[in-house]
Amino acid sequence: QVALDALLSARHPHSFLGIDSGGLTSVIRTTGNPYGHLVLRGGKGGTNYDPDSIAAAVGALRKAGLREGLMVDCSHANSSKVFARQEEVWNSVLEQRVAGNRAVVAMMVESHLYEGNQPLATDRSQLRYGVSITDPCVGWETTERMLRRAHEALKP
Repeated sequence: QVALDALLSARHPHSFLGIDSGGLTSVIRTTGNPYGHLVLRGGKGGTNYDPDSIAAAVGALRKAGLREGLMVDCSHANSSKVFARQEEVWNSVLEQRVAGNRAVVAMMVESHLYEGNQPLATDRSQLRYGVSITDPCVGWETTERMLRRAHEALKP
């Protein structure tokens, strides 16, 4: 509900105190954003990328009078925080899109050159090139395979 409320709010113009590009305090005005989308990341209750969860999210968007746009996060709780499971999530959502679900407009993946992650070392020479220092990621080979699969599956 919090995300739906945020989408509803973001559609409308706002004015607020902020800092302009010159570093001065000023009134910032927005025109509103009608193109917002809901991001399904999973949560404490588990995953939310399955067909029933996506249908429920679409129903909630519809009920709120919002555009039926969903982005599915293949990482975080949807992969149970196991980076290697992102490909399973990707494939499931891709199958749903191929089957005709047009509400899914995007998928998000934690990706880097090499899989996994590493702590930020004080001695930077200890860092492995191309490995994330934040969230665990799938590597480039997996990312490329996922993208190629989607390209083939979604060809017109």
